[in-house]
Amino acid sequence: MKRNPLYGGAKPPHGSERGAEDTSQPPLRRRLAARWRSFHKAHERAVIAAGCGLAAVAAFGAYIAVNPPAHRVTQAEIDAAVAYALKHRPVPPSTASVAAETVRPSVVRVTGYDTDKPAPEMDAKAVPGVPKGAQPLGPDTGEEAVSVGSGVVIDERGTILTNLHVAASAKRLKVTFANGEESDAYIVGAQPQDDLAVIRATVVPDDLKPATLVSTRGMKPGDEVVAVGFPFAIGPSVSAGVVSGLKRSWATKDPKTGEAPQAGEGREGGQNLIQFDAAANPGNSGGPLVNRNGEVVGIVTGILNPTKQRVFIGIGFAVPIENAAAAAGQSPF
Repeated sequence: MKRNPLYGGAKPPHGSERGAEDTSQPPLRRRLAARWRSFHKAHERAVIAAGCGLAAVAAFGAYIAVNPPAHRVTQAEIDAAVAYALKHRPVPPSTASVAAETVRPSVVRVTGYDTDKPAPEMDAKAVPGVPKGAQPLGPDTGEEAVSVGSGVVIDERGTILTNLHVAASAKRLKVTFANGEESDAYIVGAQPQDDLAVIRATVVPDDLKPATLVSTRGMKPGDEVVAVGFPFAIGPSVSAGVVSGLKRSWATKDPKTGEAPQAGEGREGGQNLIQFDAAANPGNSGGPLVNRNGEVVGIVTGILNPTKQRVFIGIGFAVPIENAAAAAGQSPF
């Protein structure tokens, strides 16, 4: 007998298959997309404008994040920064040290020897024009110095300004340059009324540096000056002060003996000298008196001391560089 199927060809009852998908409604994603398309179509311009605004806001936010606004500096912060800079600033060199360093390469020590020893042969590097009778000093002659003074080089030929009482106090002269080299020297000119002498070295260093000379025109009391030389053969030594007066008087010769004064003898008389208060002592004679720029304005010639002690008490004298230039037979200006 034929068996009938449990179910016929009719559809199974509702809910008989578990997990069957309900396709009566589209998925949520599709529904939202459809609504957005509908909204965008109806409000296209507003949507574009809003998008541009959001993009601008995002770009500005990114710029601010990368470039934050500058800090507004307060007056208190400015004052604190200035105070810190002043407290920690490098200490500048003094006027005296700058002036001394400028002229130092041109300052020489002038040493006098009282001897009649025969002169050694002239050096091959001797300056042309030096007379054969000039007697150079060798470093091993064993001669004892009888005087020490100072001088300043004024040209590349080895011409040196100094005091006449320094140059004329010995039979032979030797100069020691700033680099330590030594050479004999001889007198090429003199101006006794100003206690000035012009000497010339027979051998000059290759790196010789002449000093810069400037006129004393415009100089006034109170201007800073520096004296560089070899007081008591010590040096080069530096002392600083100011111009105390101009056109002062000083004697260039002893009225009794007619001899030129040594620094510190304190005679009166003379004319047109620079008075200064930078310390000077025996041995400074002939050295340069320079301004704050290291330019030579005078040649130290003596000190005033009413006692018999040859030490500085606050008044020194220098011959103006105009007079010294005349003694050298040239104008340095």
